[in-house]
Amino acid sequence: MSIEKIRNLLFNAKDGIITSKQISEEGIHRGYLTQMVKTGELVKVGIGLYINADMWDDELYILQKKYAKGIFSYETALYLHELTDRTPIKFTMTFLHGYNTSQLKKENIKVKRVIKEYITLGVTKVKTPFGNIVNAYDVERTLCDIVRGNGVDAQIINEAMKRYVKKSEKDINKLLNYAEILRVKSKILKYLEVLIQYT
Repeated sequence: MSIEKIRNLLFNAKDGIITSKQISEEGIHRGYLTQMVKTGELVKVGIGLYINADMWDDELYILQKKYAKGIFSYETALYLHELTDRTPIKFTMTFLHGYNTSQLKKENIKVKRVIKEYITLGVTKVKTPFGNIVNAYDVERTLCDIVRGNGVDAQIINEAMKRYVKKSEKDINKLLNYAEILRVKSKILKYLEVLIQYT
């Protein structure tokens, strides 16, 4: 009966995730969660955090749930926005400067830090390839980040800029505004001048 209650909670959860706190609040013994992990119905993805085994493959979504304050950025955001075909080997997440990232060393994450003034600039909701929603920087913010020269492959930058210029929903004014704020306007303009001539 308790396992059935947990299944109902999972079914009603929008994201297929349940916490041990929720279980306790429902008066269900947490031992049932362990039992469901053993049978393969649930996967424990963090302290007190369990996910429906059917959603286990969506690593981006799981990382977002575990590290809610992280924002997918750089090559990972390019991938989510379909500005590159390269699946990142490590996912990049940006956190507020000063955020304790010691737990992240165990994860498949490249950590970037940013000051308070820039953390929310261009944050948007994006679907993962599995259709789940995560936080990422929008296309324009991501392009500004990758041209800053933080070790992003030049081929990836060129391809992303080419795809962006061809997009019908691009917002050049927003891109230039972000570029001004993030102090990369001259670099962005160089790319745009070259690419717009050939489109």
